[in-house]
Amino acid sequence: MKKPDFYRPPVAWTGRIDGTDEELLRWHQRVTPVNLLTGGLPALKPHQQGIVFLGFACDEGVRRNQGRTGAVEGPAALRRACSNFPVHFESELILADAGDIFCKDNLLEDAQQALADTVLAIRKAGYLPVLLGGGHEITYGHAKGIYQHLQQRKRNEKLGLLNIDAHFDLRIAGQEGSTSGTGFWQLAQDCKLEGTPFHYLALGIQSNSNTQQLFRIAGDLDVQYVDADAFHLQDKVLLQAAVSQFLRDVDHIYLTIDLDVFSAAFAPGVSAVAYNGIRPDGLFLETYRNILQSGKLAGIDIAELNPSLDIDNHTAKLGASLLFEMAGNLHYH
Repeated sequence: MKKPDFYRPPVAWTGRIDGTDEELLRWHQRVTPVNLLTGGLPALKPHQQGIVFLGFACDEGVRRNQGRTGAVEGPAALRRACSNFPVHFESELILADAGDIFCKDNLLEDAQQALADTVLAIRKAGYLPVLLGGGHEITYGHAKGIYQHLQQRKRNEKLGLLNIDAHFDLRIAGQEGSTSGTGFWQLAQDCKLEGTPFHYLALGIQSNSNTQQLFRIAGDLDVQYVDADAFHLQDKVLLQAAVSQFLRDVDHIYLTIDLDVFSAAFAPGVSAVAYNGIRPDGLFLETYRNILQSGKLAGIDIAELNPSLDIDNHTAKLGASLLFEMAGNLHYH
């Protein structure tokens, strides 16, 4: 850790205990807290797989983007919602919680750099970073850390950025700098400076949530996208074709899920609620599992959970269910 001022060590997960036999275990009994400032992550052996949960307790980007703040409490709510899940993943899978990166004194850019440094350390140790947001400003730091890891490996590997979201998040950064809506634009600028290909696929885009300028920028950057109508109209062929082609074109995937892509009936606890968002139904689940099972996942995060706006923890439980699916369908390298 290079920026301890932005790091908060983990606390132990707690929850219901039915016993200690393997078939009775719950997630909180399998998650090991790891303080990155003291012991650090033990490197995985070649035959092992491991997940590191890391919170990004920040909604400064949402504030700058004139959204409704409260996502700073998202990581804690997601942990609570996951804690009592029964264990249905491989017994060899290692689960660790590395605590939170938080935004101090509104210094978002420094917090994002701390996040990138931490993601890099997680990837170097062989683990999959599973990040708990927080606003969608999580994207820039998370993906930047993965890019840095691939650059250090020097294997000329292509990273694909896959965003399940109602928004492109391609806003041009203004005087205030990063926001929750600038992440992919910032990554595109970094790729341009470094001569790295910019591979970006967005699923669930809503016309009523993106200006003409954003669609133009998407076109200028050769962004691939599938709008929400494909989910509404159950266009399985279009979705499968878009995702399959994207997976073939890249070596690794950074996956981010903005909970505001879902209908308000399922995700009321977000900054920008969507009355006509997509449903977490069978078509979505099949699409999501295809990505998880591709073997190309290099990092995943859940963004924009705002517990202060949630109703009976519906949104937190939806975000947690996505993480449950991730653990049960995980194939990564």
